[in-house]
Amino acid sequence: MSPPVVHSLREQIREHILEGIVSGRWQPGERIVERRIASELLVSQTPVREALRELESLRLIESAPNKGVRVRELTAADLKESYPVRAGLERVAAELAADALAEDASALDREVAPLYEADRLGDREAQVRHTVAFHREIVLASRNSVLLHTWESLGIEVWTTLSIRWLSPEPRPHAEDHAEIVAAFRRRDPHIGELLRTHVLGCAPRLPD
Repeated sequence: MSPPVVHSLREQIREHILEGIVSGRWQPGERIVERRIASELLVSQTPVREALRELESLRLIESAPNKGVRVRELTAADLKESYPVRAGLERVAAELAADALAEDASALDREVAPLYEADRLGDREAQVRHTVAFHREIVLASRNSVLLHTWESLGIEVWTTLSIRWLSPEPRPHAEDHAEIVAAFRRRDPHIGELLRTHVLGCAPRLPD
């Protein structure tokens, strides 16, 4: 994942733990020891505890009395649950942002260009990074702070990355799909909201029959 801009010790610790989960340092079902993280990072256990609470709210970890904190054993169904919610939010975002992005879609272009290169190289981490950034630009263009906060609270980059790492789908290209969305904004497609909703739902993990 691209390193986010963080503004507090708690956020830095949260990102450290997230990176450990995403990179596979902590596997599903493995215990995360609060005291050990505090020792590694040379901090007190309080901000570590706060960071772990945030990750629990994202459903990435779980805690139980006398058992400590563990990485959740996530299934394809767990990973898929956020996609209908995200799709609904992005439909609204696209409709609110339609006029602004019809006038100037350069922020979207800046993510599509490196997506072509990531597709060519089969760089799945770059695909995730630029795909999530592309969708964030649409939400930002809606100029609705409540919508942005709700969208970000879904932990989209994390869930997208985990979908790829833990479910190991076959690599596929992403740039063309996103270039088509840019074109739809530029031509003022009246169905842009539904187009984006369908696109997001199509990215959800496939459940076995």
